[in-house]
Amino acid sequence: MAEWLDSISTHWFWLSLGLILGAAEMVAPGFFLMWLGLAAIIVGVLDYFLPITVAFQVAMFAVLSVLTVFAGKKFLANNPIETDDPKLNDRGARLTGEIVTVVEAIADGHGRVKVGDTVWAARGTDAALGSRVRVTGADGAVLRVEGITP
Repeated sequence: MAEWLDSISTHWFWLSLGLILGAAEMVAPGFFLMWLGLAAIIVGVLDYFLPITVAFQVAMFAVLSVLTVFAGKKFLANNPIETDDPKLNDRGARLTGEIVTVVEAIADGHGRVKVGDTVWAARGTDAALGSRVRVTGADGAVLRVEGITP
């Protein structure tokens, strides 16, 4: 039943694995699987040109996987990916400068404010219920606010 597996050259296995890992990187991006795929492709190419045992291929894949992951990490550290919107996934930073309404009085530095249709915990200068405050930053899910002068 699995006799056809015996007839497949191991270099095709490594090249196929590399392509599958590359495709998996496109489906579930994490910028990790592509380096493992590159290691598999290198092993496949070397296996095509050199007579290498399967045990050595596996060991080479393990070593190349570590090397390519660290090389990729170093490459990204030296060449960071620039974005048009650095605050894209930082909701607190996006709210900096916004004027919001206090929905739970800020007393002793703690209260709640309404931003659009969402209520956020807030920390800052004391403010009465219904007053307007400006967001100056965020500490996780807690907005830092300050009173605004009319």
